Amino acid sequence: MYAGGRPALILLKMLMPFLPAFSRGLSRVLLGLVLCAPALAPAQSALGARDLTPPGELSSIPAPALPVKAWLTLDANSGQIIAAQNPDEKIEPASLTKIMSAYLVFDALESHRLTLDQAVNVSEHAWRTEGSRMFIKPGSQVSVDDLLKGMIVQSGNDATVALAEAVAGSEPAFVALMNEEAARQGLDDTFFENASGLPGEAHLTTAHDLAVLSRNLIRDFPQYLHYYSQKEYTYNNIKQNNRNRLLWTDATVDGLKTGHTKSAGYCLVTTALRDGRRIISVIVGASSDAARTEQSLKLLNWSFQNFDTIPLYDDAHPAVTARVWEGEADTVGLGALQPTWVTVPRGRGAEVQPLAHYSQPLVAPLVRGARVGSFSLLLDGKVLREDILYVMQDVPEAGLFGRLVDKVRLLFE
Repeated sequence: MYAGGRPALILLKMLMPFLPAFSRGLSRVLLGLVLCAPALAPAQSALGARDLTPPGELSSIPAPALPVKAWLTLDANSGQIIAAQNPDEKIEPASLTKIMSAYLVFDALESHRLTLDQAVNVSEHAWRTEGSRMFIKPGSQVSVDDLLKGMIVQSGNDATVALAEAVAGSEPAFVALMNEEAARQGLDDTFFENASGLPGEAHLTTAHDLAVLSRNLIRDFPQYLHYYSQKEYTYNNIKQNNRNRLLWTDATVDGLKTGHTKSAGYCLVTTALRDGRRIISVIVGASSDAARTEQSLKLLNWSFQNFDTIPLYDDAHPAVTARVWEGEADTVGLGALQPTWVTVPRGRGAEVQPLAHYSQPLVAPLVRGARVGSFSLLLDGKVLREDILYVMQDVPEAGLFGRLVDKVRLLFE
């Protein structure tokens, strides 16, 4: 017995009055277990905060050079930005604003504040809205479904304002909801002044925020994505084509939204789905309609061809196994409750390493779903993404005997 055993013996003697069921012989066995059993080392060491590294920086295939104000490509499965240029530069969103307007309309539909067949009265204000139009008439009744097609397919500003009034009562009230939703989604560099995307001094966003918003819309409302792949729509005997030319040139493209003003240039948020993997690209400030189309396709192809997105962890596969104290089990899996995807340069998925950082010791009882820390996924020593670390199984508290063993062991940790 080594010298450090005396405090443990003293503790056991103090606890003996509370252990009438155990004999002194059993307590000697317990003491032997405490002093001889090896302790388990922590699962991982902590990692200091670092900036996330876009996988494009680790690829040997450079991103295409694009003559635009800003661009970004994002993997919707993993949520990782693959590569970007000027992603945080403030830019005018033009009609890309309608992505947020659509988000709020879809939310109203899902919460049953609107229905697709509901008739909306067209106000004078909606009818007079400048810019691209659906050509609705003041005082007429138009269904929400028709107005959505007018807003998304035809990019009608009049349809957008009519929907805004249907949701919130007025366009200013709707704009307040837009900014509230932007704050909720963490779009810190976004501010809206109107629902349709008309120029405004403070009506600004970034390529980064547009990509995050677009991913959120696709994730939260996939049942409405079909509006974005509709190539044309006729209303009031006026046929208008969807301005997203990629719908005709690439069968995997199924959205999302164009935008253009003289000051903003030609803008396009595009999304494509290939073999279950979705990429979102953002182009801002292109010189022409043809240029934004060509440059968006270059980004999509580069992102699909040179990167893999793979599932690593899910409810059945922990990121780490951690030591548990005073529990019915000695270890517990920590990881993600939902599948964790990571985007890496093509062929390098097996090289990704997890690193967990959480407070220790973990003391039972532990409840599945409890947040205990975070974990990072690294490649070449660079952090690709970070996720919340959850307890993946319930670990009930051990009986008095087991708790006593671990309490004593912890004295020597």
